[in-house]
Amino acid sequence: MIEFFNVNKWYGRHHVLNNVNERVERGEVVVICGPSGSGKSTLIRTVNRLEPIEKGHVIVDEVDVNDKKMSVNRLRSGIGFVFQQFNLFPHLSVKENVALAPVSVRGLSRKEANERALQLLEKVGLSHKANAYPGQLSGGQQQRVAIARALAMDPPVMLFDEPTSALDPEMVGEVLQVMKELAHDGMTMMCVTHEMGFAREVADRVWFIAEGEVLERAKPADFFKTPNHPRAQKFVADIRSH
Repeated sequence: MIEFFNVNKWYGRHHVLNNVNERVERGEVVVICGPSGSGKSTLIRTVNRLEPIEKGHVIVDEVDVNDKKMSVNRLRSGIGFVFQQFNLFPHLSVKENVALAPVSVRGLSRKEANERALQLLEKVGLSHKANAYPGQLSGGQQQRVAIARALAMDPPVMLFDEPTSALDPEMVGEVLQVMKELAHDGMTMMCVTHEMGFAREVADRVWFIAEGEVLERAKPADFFKTPNHPRAQKFVADIRSH
């Protein structure tokens, strides 16, 4: 579903992604972890061209993301992205936030889009908040609306960039539960997260990144029990010590 071929990215002289060669299979859940500043968020943002790359190829569903002929809007309309900050439109109701893109991008009628929005809000446990505004919701509720909004375009793949890091601890579980249900439904997912319990329980594979390189990729049981790379061993030891 997603392939990285010799992907390189620089910020000035800083080599933030260094020859990444990985693939995500259809229906697979990959959790990306590693120390802060290791390139995790940059890697996930190359998938929908929020971060252009200087060298290599990113292929999503057999389409080269960085092809000059590719419409960025068309590309992004087919990839769900959930940000650290919720990025909801504050002047629109919850239902309007979810229905907006299907109407404006895909040309659905407002009636169809509203019906679909209500279905998705039911899926994330927020149908009773359909007419509320983002400012009236908790952080966890806003992030669940953001997930529903991403799902409204029926994307074949969902990207999560530290979706719980801006939340109070008691709200993290409600967002992770929605993500677990998506994984159970067979959604292809790439998740940058510090929630290692989620990685252990839900991921098909864990990628460990440090200094822009994927140093380890393994099943969660293997990664948390017997990591191979010294940097991964230290990372897991630090998790255990906490």
